[in-house]
Amino acid sequence: MSYTLIISEKPTAAKRIAQALAEGKVEEIKNYGVHSFRINRKGNEIVVAPAVGHLFILSEKKSGSKWTYPVFDVEWKPTYDSGKSMVWSKKYFDNIKSLAKNARDFISSCDYDIEGSTIAYNILKFICKTENAKRMKFSTLTTEDLVQAYEKASPELDFPQIEAGLTRHTLDFFWGINLSRALTLSLKAAGGYKVLSTGRVQGPTLAILEKRQREIEKFKPTPFWELLLTCLKDNENIFALHEKEKFWKKEEADVIYNKCKGKAAKASAVESSKKKQYPPFPFDLTTLQREAYRCFGYSPKMTLDIAQSIYEMALISYPRTSSQELPSKIGYKGILENIRNQKDYYELADKLLKKPKLMPTKGDKKDPAHPAIYPTGQRPKGLNAYQKKLYDLIVKRFFSVFGEPAIREAMKVTIDVNGENFIANGIRTIEPNWMEFYMPYAKFKEEILPAIKAGEELKVKSLEMLGKETQPPKRYTQAGILKEMEAEGLGTKATRALILETLYDRGYIEDRQIIVTELGHEVVTSLERHAPEVISVDLTREFEKYMEEIQEGKRKREDVVNHARKTLEKILSEFKSREKQIGQELLHVVIKQHKRETTIGRCKCGNDLVIRTSRKGKRFVGCTGYPKCTETFSLPHYGMLGILKEKCAKCGLNVVSVKAKGKRPWKLCIRCGFVDNKGEPAKKASEDGKKGSAGKIKAKGKK
Repeated sequence: MSYTLIISEKPTAAKRIAQALAEGKVEEIKNYGVHSFRINRKGNEIVVAPAVGHLFILSEKKSGSKWTYPVFDVEWKPTYDSGKSMVWSKKYFDNIKSLAKNARDFISSCDYDIEGSTIAYNILKFICKTENAKRMKFSTLTTEDLVQAYEKASPELDFPQIEAGLTRHTLDFFWGINLSRALTLSLKAAGGYKVLSTGRVQGPTLAILEKRQREIEKFKPTPFWELLLTCLKDNENIFALHEKEKFWKKEEADVIYNKCKGKAAKASAVESSKKKQYPPFPFDLTTLQREAYRCFGYSPKMTLDIAQSIYEMALISYPRTSSQELPSKIGYKGILENIRNQKDYYELADKLLKKPKLMPTKGDKKDPAHPAIYPTGQRPKGLNAYQKKLYDLIVKRFFSVFGEPAIREAMKVTIDVNGENFIANGIRTIEPNWMEFYMPYAKFKEEILPAIKAGEELKVKSLEMLGKETQPPKRYTQAGILKEMEAEGLGTKATRALILETLYDRGYIEDRQIIVTELGHEVVTSLERHAPEVISVDLTREFEKYMEEIQEGKRKREDVVNHARKTLEKILSEFKSREKQIGQELLHVVIKQHKRETTIGRCKCGNDLVIRTSRKGKRFVGCTGYPKCTETFSLPHYGMLGILKEKCAKCGLNVVSVKAKGKRPWKLCIRCGFVDNKGEPAKKASEDGKKGSAGKIKAKGKK
């Protein structure tokens, strides 16, 4: 019997779609180890089958064992063919292929964005052998939204979005494979080896970080002086700076200091003004990522992953949005009424529901596909600690956008000391209004001054001349560079977090206050000198604009791809002519960084202890003094290893971090064993540590 086959992007979404659309029992079908769902709706049989993200990736058509570039002859291949790590995805491929045989028609229910549209299109084209399908469009996984999306499905796929997605993947592949091979082969030509990478967005982003680092390194502080007056009123300190604020000549500061020293102080003028502090805008993805970083220290990628998981629970709307608007059709009142049923939010939701009218604020950013991020009102169940925090932030932000402007009072007191004016500024919140709904995340400076009248004598506690220096620009945080990438038009709301993760993984940047490593610096410097277009923000922005125009139906994919190919051919031709020179420039820093990334500390014999791999592929730590020194230590066989700056409190060796898939990260000292968060050797291994370890950590040899 034939049926309608609905393709969903992920297993959790497939189950929710089936449950929402079913008019009766949901039958679970297990095929190739994958769970699909058979339902009936209005007499029609429907099967909902899941993918797991991309089941196809772009690949070089004629790939050989020997790397070369340029590469422009590409094709879509099954993801399971890309390497051993992706073989598991074959069962999803086979499941859809099997179900497609008896399907009479198809519906795409993948996420309604460029990536989701591209995922569905490739599955339909290469597995189901059709491009004719309907398109469901929804922003939440609630029953109401899913039913409406099914009933009002578009009669055909969203081809402008698909074309933009296919173009983006092609351009990213062209840039990534060709430029990464060029860098890696240049190093090989100079006698070294390390896989280096750059890309269409990665290169310009690293260049922005490097530019800031250079500004910091070149910065020369300029000395200046401030005159700080401290007065007392009702046992409260009043701090006032001289009205000139900064004195660039010490002599000038000395003159006024001596003039005021020991003299009486009087409040010559008191001014106050009230101003409105308007509520924040609803969350788009970038703003959510920045706010989660500020409040919880979550990295942008971590925030996106958590938000995605909460979305799949139907608790929030689709997170990959650039919109700062909440349309009335989502039903503000209904959402608030449902949230009111959640104990933690009863009072705040009830207070908003008593307002005569619900009118949310809105920002300038728009997204034709999805509204701003909002809670659906569904009751949360089984959230972990990270999910609870992010969910709370999203709910409180949603509340706050309906609040009234806060009223803040600014106070300025001018204090006269022997004819010289000192200024004390205060600010306080009189009516918190929307801030009450966004607590504890609404952080504003409160400087409350005591009640002072004009003409009032004030007791002088001290007069200080403070020597200071101008400060260099601040380093970017992950939240800061995310904002900069958005402002420069680099990447998309969904890809920027991944770009940052890649820069960390490649060893180009490190730390929360982002530092460009020596390797990152050298990559940017070489590219600046020999292939500046690779790190050009303008060039990347230009192609981003072209892809937007494809989505709007103003440009054709073929034209943009051809233009990209010609641009790259020119860049790569010039790069190849200087390949060995570029490699020589990179070689010394690659060797230096490799040593830093593998050295754990000093052996007892005085040589270095470094991470090595045996002929059988086992990882261990050995002494560079081998064979004279045979001290070795085993390492876990699985998980990603990292050498931390943190040192073991007992023996002084660098602590090793271990991150295994599906397990909590843990730390160890190769000599002392498991390490707690204070750097102290733990008495017992944690359960997570035991599971992640390949065996007991112990010394295998002696000096």
